[in-house]
Amino acid sequence: MANMTLSVPDALQKKMKKYPVKWSEVARKAFERQVWVLEHMDELFSESTLTEEDAERIGHKLKAEIRKRFK
Repeated sequence: MANMTLSVPDALQKKMKKYPVKWSEVARKAFERQVWVLEHMDELFSESTLTEEDAERIGHKLKAEIRKRFK
């Protein structure tokens, strides 16, 4: 198994020390969960013909509609 060193802000580390938790296990599970999400996104979009430009254009339209709705 590979080793990894993480840096966390001092304030967070101080809070973490209060709890008897295996923080390396928490981090490992978070990494596994994020990789699972990314792999499934790759699978979902592997055959997509949507370009980055298309996605940006759609995003701008959605944001404009949301702004209108909340004015």
